Amino acid sequence: MTQSLKKWLKYNLAHTQTRLVLILTISVFLIILAVSLTSYYTSKSVLQEELSEPQRQMLQLNMNVIDDAIKESDKAAIQVALNANIYKFLTSEVQNSYANVSDIYQLLSTLIGNSKYIKSIYVYDMTKGSFIAIPQGYSSSKLNFDDSDWINVVDEFGDGMTVIKKRQVPEGAGRKGSEVTLFRKIMISGQFKGIVTVNLKDEELFAKLNPPVLNNLNRMRYIIDEHDEILYAVSNYEFDQESIRQALAQLREDGSSDITHQNRKLLVNQLVSPVTGWKYVSIVVQDSLLAKSKKVRNVVLTVSVAALALGCATIFYINAAAFRPARRLMQLFSNYDRKSMNPEGIDLEKLAGELLSNHAHLSQLVRETMSEASSKLLYDMYTGNLTGKRDIEEKWHRYFGEWSSEPVTVAVISIDRYEDWSRKYTGDDQSLLKFAMANIVAELFEQRWRVVCADFGKDKMAILLQPLEAGTVLERKLEEAAEIVSRLLKFSVSVGVSTPQTEVARLRQAMLEAENALNYRLYQGYGQIIPFHEVSGHEVRETVVDEGKLEELSQLIESGDETGSLEAIERLISDVRSQYGYPSAALTFLRAVLERIEQLWQADDQCAEGSAFESYYTFHLGDIQEDLCKRVQPLVQRFHKLIQSKDFITCHRMIEYMKQHLSETIGIPEIADDVGISSSLASQIFKQETGETIYNYLTRLRLERAADLLLKTENKISDIAVMVGYQHENSFIRSFRKFKNITPGKYRDMMRTRTDAMLE
Repeated sequence: MTQSLKKWLKYNLAHTQTRLVLILTISVFLIILAVSLTSYYTSKSVLQEELSEPQRQMLQLNMNVIDDAIKESDKAAIQVALNANIYKFLTSEVQNSYANVSDIYQLLSTLIGNSKYIKSIYVYDMTKGSFIAIPQGYSSSKLNFDDSDWINVVDEFGDGMTVIKKRQVPEGAGRKGSEVTLFRKIMISGQFKGIVTVNLKDEELFAKLNPPVLNNLNRMRYIIDEHDEILYAVSNYEFDQESIRQALAQLREDGSSDITHQNRKLLVNQLVSPVTGWKYVSIVVQDSLLAKSKKVRNVVLTVSVAALALGCATIFYINAAAFRPARRLMQLFSNYDRKSMNPEGIDLEKLAGELLSNHAHLSQLVRETMSEASSKLLYDMYTGNLTGKRDIEEKWHRYFGEWSSEPVTVAVISIDRYEDWSRKYTGDDQSLLKFAMANIVAELFEQRWRVVCADFGKDKMAILLQPLEAGTVLERKLEEAAEIVSRLLKFSVSVGVSTPQTEVARLRQAMLEAENALNYRLYQGYGQIIPFHEVSGHEVRETVVDEGKLEELSQLIESGDETGSLEAIERLISDVRSQYGYPSAALTFLRAVLERIEQLWQADDQCAEGSAFESYYTFHLGDIQEDLCKRVQPLVQRFHKLIQSKDFITCHRMIEYMKQHLSETIGIPEIADDVGISSSLASQIFKQETGETIYNYLTRLRLERAADLLLKTENKISDIAVMVGYQHENSFIRSFRKFKNITPGKYRDMMRTRTDAMLE
């Protein structure tokens, strides 16, 4: 038998082909075996190292959710502590006032109803020992308030404002057991007067702590407070206290540990909340995870043995038909009209499909990148960051290679009443709404137009359009887009449309045309499509602010005449409609009106509402009139009250005297003599009524008059100094620089440059 086997082996191994097959078979077996063992030990090591990170991430997410809930509950406690009715409750001798208790009860009910984490709220008066709570109501003493065992928490505050702890609820309180409670100090005039107690819903507060069952890992998560008391625990595996103590004792500085306890490998992670000081701990038994890894190892080894047998058969098959796969490969890539498929071609076809899928994915990424780059090109041209003709044409051919030589049109879309819109929506919502608006426009135009959208910031978005067919009407499609945006997104937009441009270098000119046309929203109203060719015939006239009408408005306001002031504003708006055909000129005049109104607020800065001129760019003229009226009404009422006093009349006479004698060298004695009182009394009255000294007010009047003369006249600075009561030019320059933080000459140049830019 042995001799026969040796003879058979000698006969077969004598053939080179048989030896090659045997060597290849053994090599494949060893390679598969080595790969399987290496994969097992590598995966085991990686799993042990990487399992810690997701556990910490999940702990972090859970901690953030609970911290946010605690912050929300603390905000509710702050609202209670700062409420006027709570102040009255803590300071009043009679605490059981029905009206005050009802208001407090309504406040607490509202806060509980608005938060899913708050179970109940108590307010404790430390001085009188009384309580008011939801749902218990008012209690004059802890003797008739069942849940009052917590009042000794006063000693735990220390220098802090809040204490968060788990406490036992007495049986008589109606909620036997324990609950997590937030305590906050109530400070009145720097003294500790009371406590706001917010009882939290454990099931809602810790709802996110329950671990998802993804891979049947044995794990436990629990929270311990600053006194090492367990607040909450959730587990799908039983851990004894010894495991917990040993795990915490062996934690490293980074809050993680890998220990062995009772022949079980435990992975421990801990995070400390910066808000509450609680410790969030996760313990995972790794045995089940490693058991799966061992199972994978056994499966891979089994597969390697099976692969050995399959490899032997495959090697013999390849040896019999060595070139058949090569021929099949050529057929798959050269003959797309194949009607039959042999089994040996299936893998090659799958490979070809994967290659084509990868190619399609890469093509999609390139298209998205090109879209972003083309939008960036438009924005750079709009902001002036890209001005060179060669650079513009080079990037145009790179990003817009598929576009033809047909004319292109720019449309600038602007959100109407942008300031109101921006206050209504948060930053993320604003970005989402503008993205939705861009998608609506792109979907409407992409069938018959080439289109690229670019965000110009704040209220504006530009779209570059090129028709695929001649004779396509743009304005009608833009009207449809504006109507859909208004219907779906619940806000209106206006659109300015440029003239078609054939030269790429003139795209910025087209953007300015569209923006110029958009400014006519001031006259035409909201939701309008305004082509540039319809408004380009208006001539730009020099803007001359009628000081007489502004002075008339100022006098009416200072006289406390509300009806006359509102009628004056109506006349000013009517003048804008009839005399200012160009939006920038109208806005310049409206700026002067607004500045004049704001100057009247300067005597009482706390009442000033601030400038709204930037928002006027997206307003209709009627809304601007309404806004001006809202600003004037409280100002008129303020002056009306001031006029009732004798001191105000005296102060007003002093101001009129200063205005009439600005060019003279007057001082406090001359002003006091004019109104017939002493200098000291004049200074006292003026300071009381205006909030500033006579000298400062006179200096400001002179310098405001000087600034006006610098802008509207060509007089020398020395002449202007004399005209406003300064005998020496150097003294005037020093005072002007202190008042405006700029020299008179530079101020004149800066303001004229700004005016010229607005007219352009």
